[in-house]
Amino acid sequence: MARVYSSFPPPPPSPPPPSTTSEQRKVFTLWMKSLVLNGRGCTVYDSTGGIVYRVDNYGSSCSDNVYLMDLRGKIVLNILKKKLAFGKWEGYKWSSGERQRDAAAGAGAGGAWFTVTRPCSSILFQRRRRPSSTCEFRSGGGGGDDGGRAMRYKMDDCSGGGGGGGKQQAWCRIVDGATGAVVAEVKGKTTAGGVALGDDVLTLTVEPNVDHALIMGMVLVYGLMNHTM
Repeated sequence: MARVYSSFPPPPPSPPPPSTTSEQRKVFTLWMKSLVLNGRGCTVYDSTGGIVYRVDNYGSSCSDNVYLMDLRGKIVLNILKKKLAFGKWEGYKWSSGERQRDAAAGAGAGGAWFTVTRPCSSILFQRRRRPSSTCEFRSGGGGGDDGGRAMRYKMDDCSGGGGGGGKQQAWCRIVDGATGAVVAEVKGKTTAGGVALGDDVLTLTVEPNVDHALIMGMVLVYGLMNHTM
């Protein structure tokens, strides 16, 4: 008997995930709106106008469990607010549809790639400049046996406590805790003529060799802290 073969070619292999770091400074546009009607979230565009990341939550009740996705809806990062720890968020990388735990992070971090902690004193100074929030992560991050080396970034509120800024005013600045070097900054976006595009349109600048997904995770936590998304 003749053997029957399928006439359909095998599906092509999945493309490798895009790199989340660059040797050049990168500038993104953040629109603090969801692409989903009546949704809450934000949309991130690169310098060519292409969508890089998006967050689509369907209500404020989802603000303790946020997913950073790529253009096609593939989850890149999951951010969870800790229920029993005041002012603490954890970020987990996703791969192959599953949350990845960092074995080197230790039991105290729950296997999270990064954790962001907000000082309790910031609640007492809502109308003043808030203290820096800290982000602890591993430079190799997310699921490897060695996990990379532990590092710390500080997230400084530059908006004067308002959760937003005016024309060219910085929202927040992320600095390396060890060197004090600025690794990323979020500020209000303006046109070439200097016209502000509104409080919900921002510019995110990320310095070379800094993980874009990590920075986006920190920016999302900042937005959740200040109820701007």
